[in-house]
Amino acid sequence: MSEQQQFDVVVIGAGPAGYHAAIRAAQLGLKTACIDAALGKDGKPALGGTCLRVGCIPSKALLDSSRQFWNMGHLFDQHGISFDKPAIDVKKMVARKDGIVKQFTGGIAALFKANKVTPFYGFGQLQPGNVVKVKQHDGSEVELKAANVIIAAGSDSIELPFAKFGEHIIDNVGALDLQDVPKRLGVIGAGVIGLELGSVWNRLGSQVTILEGLPNFLAAADAEVGKVAAREFKKQGLDIKLGCKVSGTEVKKDGVHVAYTDDKGAAQEIVVDKLLVAVGRRAATKGLLADGTGVQLNERGQVVVDEHCHTGVDGVWAVGDCVRGPMLAHKGFEEGIAVAELIAGLPGHVNFDTIPWVIYTEPEIAWVGKTEEQLKAEGIPYKAGSFPFAAVGRAVAMAEPAGFVKVLAHAETDTILGMHLVGANVSELVHEGVLAMEFKGSADDLARICHAHPSLSEAVHDAAMAVHKRSIHKAN
Repeated sequence: MSEQQQFDVVVIGAGPAGYHAAIRAAQLGLKTACIDAALGKDGKPALGGTCLRVGCIPSKALLDSSRQFWNMGHLFDQHGISFDKPAIDVKKMVARKDGIVKQFTGGIAALFKANKVTPFYGFGQLQPGNVVKVKQHDGSEVELKAANVIIAAGSDSIELPFAKFGEHIIDNVGALDLQDVPKRLGVIGAGVIGLELGSVWNRLGSQVTILEGLPNFLAAADAEVGKVAAREFKKQGLDIKLGCKVSGTEVKKDGVHVAYTDDKGAAQEIVVDKLLVAVGRRAATKGLLADGTGVQLNERGQVVVDEHCHTGVDGVWAVGDCVRGPMLAHKGFEEGIAVAELIAGLPGHVNFDTIPWVIYTEPEIAWVGKTEEQLKAEGIPYKAGSFPFAAVGRAVAMAEPAGFVKVLAHAETDTILGMHLVGANVSELVHEGVLAMEFKGSADDLARICHAHPSLSEAVHDAAMAVHKRSIHKAN
C-alpha cells in the first residue's frame, strides 16, 4: 500500500449528497477528495450516484419520451393534429436516455476538475482515526487521511426474499433498461418508483398491474391529492390494487407468477412478463465501516447522526440517503452543502419542514409541508383554499385541465403550513409554497403577489385567495 495521502476533507460517495459536499468544500478552500465505486454501462467510472446513473435523471428521460408517444395517441387529436400509426423504437429511446446519463456523469467529472476535487475510483471504507481505505478498481489500495470525513454512501434497492432480482424480476435499474415493451408488467409498490416506471411502460403499451400493500393510495400525500391522482391513473389504464400482500413469485415458461392476498384476504395470482420490485430503498452501508470507528448504525442500517449530520465521532459526518430523513436527491444536495459549510466554520442548516416532494407522473404530484390529515391529527387549527386547473385558462389551452392546488394556512396566524398540488408541471409550481414557507409567509402574502396571466401559477394564486374565501374565478 502506498503512503497515506493527506486531505482536509474526504467524501465517501459521489452521488447527489457527496458531490455537492465535495465541490462546496473545495470552493471554500479545503483540499478535498471524493471516492466513488460506481461504473457506467461502458465499464468506466460514472460519478453522480443512483440519481444520475439509474434514478432521477434517466427515469425523467424515459418519462418524457413515453409521454410524447402517449400524447400522439391520446392528446394530439384535440389539437387537430393527425398522423399515421405512431411507433416507438424502444432501443433508440433507451439509447437517448443513456446519452443523457453519460453527459451528466461526465459533467460531474468536469466540475471536480474545475474545482480541484481529487477523485478516487473504488470502494471506500472508514477506518479509525479519520482514515479511509480505498480499494480501487485496478485492485490496488490507497489510504486517505483527513481532518473531516463525510459519508455519503447512498442507498440500494430493497430485494424481497421471495423475489430475487434477475432477468424477469427487476429493480429500477432493470426497468430503465428494458429493450422491448413487456406485454404484461407487474409492479410491487405504488410509491414514486413504481408509479413513475409503471407509467413509462403503460404509456408505451404494456398492461401494468401495481400491487400496493397499504390500504390507502399515496398515504404520505394529502388524501384529496391521492384521490384525484388515482382517478387519472385509472383513466390511463394503470391497474392499482391496494391492500395487497405479496407472498411469493415463481418464474415459469409463461411468465412470472405472483401470488398475493387481496384487500379482502382472498388468495390471488397474476402472471406477468416482467416484475418490477419497488418496495423502497435501504442505506448502502454494508462494509462501509471498519471495526473501531465509533460510528453507529441504527436498526435500518443508517448512519446515526444529529441534526447537523454529525456522527458524534470527531470529524466524521454523514449525509443523504444513508442517514435519517427522506431519501430525496435534493435533501442530499442541501445536507452536503450544509456540512461542507459547517466544516469551514460557516452556518449550515437544512429545514426538513420545507423539503418538497414530487412524483413525475402525468399528472404530476407535488407537496410541501403538512397535509390536512396531519394537521387534524396534531390538533393544529387551519384554513384550506383550493383551486382547480380546469378553471385556469392556460391549463385548458394546454388540454391538461386535471388536478388542483391546495393551500393550508394556520387559522389564527395565516402562516402557510402546507401546499399540495396535482396537475401539469406542478413540480415547478410547488416551489412557490417552499419559498413562502421558508420566509414564514402567509396565505394573504401569496394572494397579494401578482401572478402572470395566463399561466399555470394562477392556480396557486387563486388557491391562496380561496383560503380567505376571496377567489375570483370560482365560487367560495
